[in-house]
Amino acid sequence: MNDRAAGLLEQYGIEVRGTRKGRGAILCDTDQGCLILKEYTGNRDRIELQDRVLKAVKNRESVIVEQIVPTAAGELFVQDGDGIKYILKTWQDGRECSIYDKEECLEIVKLLARLHKCMTLPADTPGLPPMFSPEKEYEKHNKELKKVKKYLQQKGQKQPFEISLQNAIDHFLEQALAVTEEWNAYSVIKNKSDAAAAAAGEPVTFCHGDYQYHNIIKGNSGWFLVNFEKCISDSPVRDLYLLMRKLLEKSNWSIPLGKELLEAYEREKPIAAINRIDLYYRLAYPEKFWKIANFYFNSGKAWIPGRNQEKLEKLITQEKEKQHFLQEVFQNALKG
Repeated sequence: MNDRAAGLLEQYGIEVRGTRKGRGAILCDTDQGCLILKEYTGNRDRIELQDRVLKAVKNRESVIVEQIVPTAAGELFVQDGDGIKYILKTWQDGRECSIYDKEECLEIVKLLARLHKCMTLPADTPGLPPMFSPEKEYEKHNKELKKVKKYLQQKGQKQPFEISLQNAIDHFLEQALAVTEEWNAYSVIKNKSDAAAAAAGEPVTFCHGDYQYHNIIKGNSGWFLVNFEKCISDSPVRDLYLLMRKLLEKSNWSIPLGKELLEAYEREKPIAAINRIDLYYRLAYPEKFWKIANFYFNSGKAWIPGRNQEKLEKLITQEKEKQHFLQEVFQNALKG
């Protein structure tokens, strides 16, 4: 164990029996079990909120999630001499969920539904953040796509990736603008529903924020969920969308798989009609294309990784299947 880690761990008042590197952090064998020390880039308000949400889940005992270990002085993070913050959390050894095992995928969707039933805080909890606004996020993404389009139009000699990106951007920008316009109309209804729930004092819901296989660990005690640093106040659909998009991209937007995933979730937690429409728009917005374009625009352009071209080509190739999937799986929700 290096001196820096040793100095930080001394603030916790625990007996450290050994350490090892793992997952970009330091795993610690202690008298309180296996713990993980890792860098933390958020602020105090965010980690305090994260701690409250994790405790709320733990108290309901239906899902095993990480917990933040406080220092002997009760602090949720420590700082080294350079001002870099670190947090200590509970940990279980195990393997990541296999996205190629359909049964495991169905298991973790059901696990997500159980998690969502636990991830709430009372409406009168002090310091709750405002609800996330997808419409503002989409407007921001649309502006960024327009910047990329303008840049490519003005650029002289282009690399093969840039030519492919320019050829595709009109289609996906038009799609992004159309989805945003429809979302804005729909959000009027959704916002009224959210306001009514808030007025009635209903609990505030939170999401994991990054629910994907890296953060879903299978250990001796079952599934263990980690890395809640992106925990956010938003519709539970946010997590379901992210997980489904990643799994469906791997399966070329398989309609049977998509229906099975939704059915697995709803066996634990039914999806209200308004949330099903929410899920449709999140899947319909071309977020993956925006990510590829935005990464290119904000990176050095002298050399463009071949991986960028591969991602773009796969996205374009799957576009027809994605649109067919959305139509087949969500047609009843849209009619309603």
